[in-house]
Amino acid sequence: MYHELYIDLFFLENLMMDSLLLLALDHILKCGTPRGRLFLCGAVGSFFTCVVIAIPLPRIMKLLLFHLVINSVMIFFGLGIRCVAQFVRAYVLLYAVSVIMGGIMMLFRPYMRYISLFYCVGFGAYFLLIKLWKIMAYLVGRQGDIIRVTLYTERGEMTANALWDTGNRLRDYVTDVPVNVIDPELLSRITDRVENEKGFHMIPYQSVGGERVMKVFRIRKMCVHTDVDRWISEPVIGVSEEPVSVGKEYEIILNPGIFCD
Repeated sequence: MYHELYIDLFFLENLMMDSLLLLALDHILKCGTPRGRLFLCGAVGSFFTCVVIAIPLPRIMKLLLFHLVINSVMIFFGLGIRCVAQFVRAYVLLYAVSVIMGGIMMLFRPYMRYISLFYCVGFGAYFLLIKLWKIMAYLVGRQGDIIRVTLYTERGEMTANALWDTGNRLRDYVTDVPVNVIDPELLSRITDRVENEKGFHMIPYQSVGGERVMKVFRIRKMCVHTDVDRWISEPVIGVSEEPVSVGKEYEIILNPGIFCD
């Protein structure tokens, strides 16, 4: 049995879906990846999907290329994954998001007689998914656990509550080290002049309001009090422009990457 496939339309459909999936993952994981990079990786993924379909390969080989190679490449380069734990989480979320968006689009499939309507429904499914995620995040209250952390600075040591935020993937572009973000009020207890601290410099970061810059510096060491105390030597600390917790539940946002590097 033969099926007629319009490769140009197939490429555009996959480009849209791959890009929307990457956008959704970027939002859920709080990667802050530039939108242009996500669309570029979506285009690359769609292109290689078309190539694999066009090449006469065994069905099992095509499935392996689709799911293990192309999807992995899109996740690594599109989202800038840094460690295995983050990759596994992103990979599982990719298929979870695909199922949800696919289910939403299937509801409208009987009415999609025009290709333009397909694109509209696709974008509608994306925005509905993001809205559902925000509602879930609101009901859960927070996406991480609050734990105790002790900071060791030139002024001595101080212990504060920290949010273990699996979505925090901010890194110092100079040293390629994970950045832990502190409340501006906590900064006043660490130093009088942050510009005089070791390793002080500014880094760009992506926020909801656009691209901004953040002050970062190093402290002597940090201890994360879990079941077993875990020590990090000379961690990079970033200073938030606004309170990190409205209810003052925590003063530090930990970057899970501190245990991956």
